[in-house]
Amino acid sequence: MTTRRAVVVRGGWEGHSPVEATDLFIPFLKENGFDVTVSDTTAAYLDLDGVDLVLQCVTMSDIEQDHFKGLEAAIRRGTGFAGWHGGIADSFRKNVDYSFITGGQFISHPHGFTDYRVDVVADHPIVEGITHFDVHTEQYYIHYDPTNNVLATTTFEAHPDYPWIEGAVMPAVWTRTWGAGKVFVCTVGHKLDDLETPEVRTIIERGLLWASK
Repeated sequence: MTTRRAVVVRGGWEGHSPVEATDLFIPFLKENGFDVTVSDTTAAYLDLDGVDLVLQCVTMSDIEQDHFKGLEAAIRRGTGFAGWHGGIADSFRKNVDYSFITGGQFISHPHGFTDYRVDVVADHPIVEGITHFDVHTEQYYIHYDPTNNVLATTTFEAHPDYPWIEGAVMPAVWTRTWGAGKVFVCTVGHKLDDLETPEVRTIIERGLLWASK
């Protein structure tokens, strides 16, 4: 069997436990035939030749322009790009071209930690057999690209400071393409126990494999 290559890039805001969170999925990648390289810097994006998958968990932070160009070019060539929560949907806020690739940018979690439901809304291998699941964590309100392939959504309740969000339906899981590359995003995943929720873990594991070349 031909070994695939995955690069895990992690860092940024420590509140999302980038090391511990990605460590939950590295064994899964290895079990599925990936040779895994781990980096704590986006300098890894300068050399992605032959890489099948980039798993990123870098919240906020900045990215050097040449690092971004390396990532963008690799995805365009066919390298998969995947992640969850702020590690992919709230990275590199100053770089709007990055958000163009991911198809969504975190704006707020108005209710803080709250109970909410995620509803599957598409027929796709990533969410096969899952209809919905409930979590108690941050509910991401995002600005998103209408060309995303939305797999699951979440609906917001009103907030005293933002009454207009009542009934707003936001993507919670989506895929998209960028050139020849496939992109997977799951907005659930602030806490380690979020990632251990069976449905969340299943969706992310499937998303990683789907995004790979």
